[in-house]
Amino acid sequence: MIEIRRAIPSDAIQIALLGRVTYTESHGDYIANKAHLLEFNNQHYSVSKIREELNDEDVLYWIVFSDELPIGFAKLSLNIEHPIKSEINSCKLQRLYILNDFIGLKIGSELQDIILQKAMDLNFKDIWLTAYYKNKKGIRFYEKYGFKEIGNIDYIVGKSNYPNLIFAKTL
Repeated sequence: MIEIRRAIPSDAIQIALLGRVTYTESHGDYIANKAHLLEFNNQHYSVSKIREELNDEDVLYWIVFSDELPIGFAKLSLNIEHPIKSEINSCKLQRLYILNDFIGLKIGSELQDIILQKAMDLNFKDIWLTAYYKNKKGIRFYEKYGFKEIGNIDYIVGKSNYPNLIFAKTL
């Protein structure tokens, strides 16, 4: 049975571990220096960092379970200025990850629907995200939901730049 629910501070350990594993699954092959990957994971997926974000009213997390096993999560950051259209009331889909073994269950689509509905319920006009330009699977997923490429942004991991594309969708 699949369960998707809003995450709470006591989920921080599970989300931190899921973040490390899913980020490494999806991006680890692109990052040449594995010390930089570890540094990135330590910075963005520490338990204390996730707990801090779970206590921030401008950050919403969801966690996904399959038969009680945590298998994915998403993060929506509210009131994040759009990198190109500064006059827009926008939010950012910052993370949406499912463990590779469970991607075939199409849970990402259900999670995406929940996030888009929440953004509309909160009266945001625009939602945006970034995706590594080589992440073709992720890009196809977002395009399926009507996200359009509108620009690019530098994304630094360690000392290396990994060019990301910016996608946006009017809500």
